Amino acid sequence: MNRFEERFSTLQVSGKKALVVYIVAGDPASETTVRLMHEMVSQGADIIELGVPFTDPEAEGPVIQLGHERALRARTTLTDTLAMARAFRQQDKKTPIALMGYINPIEAMGYDVFVDKALESGIDGTIIVNLPPEEGEILGSAMIEKGLSPIYLLSPTTLNERAKLICKQSRGFIYYVSLKGTTGASNLNYTEVEERVAQFKAMTNTPILVGFGIKDAESAGKISKMADGAVVGSAIVQLIEQNESEPEVILKEVGSLVASIREGMDSAQ
Repeated sequence: MNRFEERFSTLQVSGKKALVVYIVAGDPASETTVRLMHEMVSQGADIIELGVPFTDPEAEGPVIQLGHERALRARTTLTDTLAMARAFRQQDKKTPIALMGYINPIEAMGYDVFVDKALESGIDGTIIVNLPPEEGEILGSAMIEKGLSPIYLLSPTTLNERAKLICKQSRGFIYYVSLKGTTGASNLNYTEVEERVAQFKAMTNTPILVGFGIKDAESAGKISKMADGAVVGSAIVQLIEQNESEPEVILKEVGSLVASIREGMDSAQ
């Protein structure tokens, strides 16, 4: 049983839904990233999505794009990101980590090298935004062979036949993009989310988590009634931006937000 399976099994027994948090590695500094990962877990986060800095993060809204820019100014690479995960693993052996980003740095590193380094660093899976399942067989097979989870994306416009392929090829969990837009958008249609998640859940036993547009306890609580968990990213990255030069304030503010969202999700069950 891998870390994703263990975490979802524990959540099911306790009657809770998964709170997934996203930050960009190296934003604003590598030492802050590792400390922040621990703080978010201590405040109730179940899974960490660790963003790999990239020059053209096409799926991201302005807030997370700026997070990538800050990390790149600090010269954070994929290798550095893996080192941060490895540092986190020195204390935390249980919290699942999914690398979220784009295929380009992985292509540059090489699939086999990446898979081995990810495994050594304590990574559990990947969410590669610009690698659709139709093109992900080579990397996905290499990951699955080593026990890593390729996680693919569903969206409001995904047709049923393609959704079946995505559900078949995903491991760990499936990421449902809740709206037609970039991260940080606020036009979340809860009725549509509920309908689409129900359709997709009929196709798979793999947990389905919902991201994009979830920013506070209220929105996360509503989503947690419909899906197996909620992903929060832009709201966290915005707090990092607002307190970029004050790491202690970042830890306090982000920790407070994660705690409030955890409470909102638990209260909604």
